Amino acid sequence: MNGTRLAIPDVVLFEPKVFGDQRGFFFESFNHRAFEEQIGRKVQFVQDNHSRSAKGVLRGLHYQIEHAQGKLVRVVQGEVFDVAVDLRRSSPTFGQWVGAILSSENKRQLWVPEGFAHGFYVLSQSAEFLYKTTDYYSPEHERCLLWSETQVAIDWPLQGEPILSEKDVRGLTLAKADLFE
Repeated sequence: MNGTRLAIPDVVLFEPKVFGDQRGFFFESFNHRAFEEQIGRKVQFVQDNHSRSAKGVLRGLHYQIEHAQGKLVRVVQGEVFDVAVDLRRSSPTFGQWVGAILSSENKRQLWVPEGFAHGFYVLSQSAEFLYKTTDYYSPEHERCLLWSETQVAIDWPLQGEPILSEKDVRGLTLAKADLFE
């Protein structure tokens, strides 16, 4: 598993070594020791989640202000544009975003550490999205940064109006959002 730090260095894009032949393919999708070596710290994952979304669905930008979750995300069917936004006020990259295409074809994974909002936009007919989290889901601490926040200015590769949940429609601007120190 090869990790590359993105423009926000705490966010790491992982690309596996894939072994394929006429029978199909094999790759190691997760190795705890290699993962911790790449991100430079110890992490314990406590929950795995799986979602399926149709083309044009935009989910996010979600985070938990308490019981913050680090997320290791990947796509096992389809293709998404995946985004992380730094919400740590003390960070030199506060309010900045990074994005990557994750797909079943490229088998990439993105590490989104605690202190970031996370979201994705489905580019294919549908997408199945898996993610490991470092803390449990805590609905009372869940927050949503507005996906179209102009101060953050994410360059979403939209193909028409995105399909949003009511929660995502009501997301807050950076000025009104609960933030991390």
